[in-house]
Amino acid sequence: MRRRQEAHGSAIGRKTISTRLMQPLRLSGAGLGFRRELIPALKSRVPDAIDFFELAPENWIDLGGAYGRDLRGFTERYPFVCHGLSLSLGGPAPLDEMLLTKTRQFMDAHGIRLYTEHLSYCSDDGHLYDLLPIPFTEEAVKHVAARIRRAQDILERRIAIENASYYTPSPIAEMSELAFIRAVLDEAGCDLHLDVNNVYVNSVNHCYDPLGFIRALPTERIVYLHMAGHYVEAPDLIVDTHGADVIDPVWTLLDETYRIHGVAPTLLERDFNIPPLDELVREVEHIARIQAAHRADEHAVRAS
Repeated sequence: MRRRQEAHGSAIGRKTISTRLMQPLRLSGAGLGFRRELIPALKSRVPDAIDFFELAPENWIDLGGAYGRDLRGFTERYPFVCHGLSLSLGGPAPLDEMLLTKTRQFMDAHGIRLYTEHLSYCSDDGHLYDLLPIPFTEEAVKHVAARIRRAQDILERRIAIENASYYTPSPIAEMSELAFIRAVLDEAGCDLHLDVNNVYVNSVNHCYDPLGFIRALPTERIVYLHMAGHYVEAPDLIVDTHGADVIDPVWTLLDETYRIHGVAPTLLERDFNIPPLDELVREVEHIARIQAAHRADEHAVRAS
């Protein structure tokens, strides 16, 4: 329990943005999405393999009653990450600053340090209930980066953006997906939430080398990883569903990601077809074993 208490700490008070952006990320190991369906099992026992949890703040802000009490019971004992679903960083509508303010208050109240969001958009006049790709253009880089900087100002935290899966290339693209991600990171001054499965999905759908893609990402920006399953619609079309087990090629890609960039906190995503907790934990344990092997290798190198 000592490790988990140190990783989380008590609820943090209001601080200046300069202080918040310099704070180290006290998060490590393997994690699991915090879902209401899993709460009864987790209240009975949190498996040792789970070092932290992730939640979508939109689903928990202003939630009281039994669920609110349950959440507090876990955030007081375990580190959490906020992974946003609806900020629509690439969208044309004004940035939802009220959501960001409420998210900051929620994160302060629960002592949560890291907020991540998708490098995509999901709204115009209203929410579209899907994550849509941003055109890979210089204009889009500047648009998205400005919105990320504003989000960081309101959240008083450095955030991480997640590489998104997409299915139809933009006809007005001026650069590759990789170049676009790197340009946004540089322009916005933010970090990268690397979804390993999304790299694999896009590599099949858009015919590129996933390992080369990961190798070209900036190590110093990678603070957080996702692993998930997907659905094979056709040999050349994979749909990112988070509704199945992780497949062997994606596990191999995670192993190579650690070899190239080092070990980072990594979460197992499962959003539907959710099996019992004991079955989910097997994949969390798989993440932990790969992490442990790489840490052992790093220790052996330092020792020599």
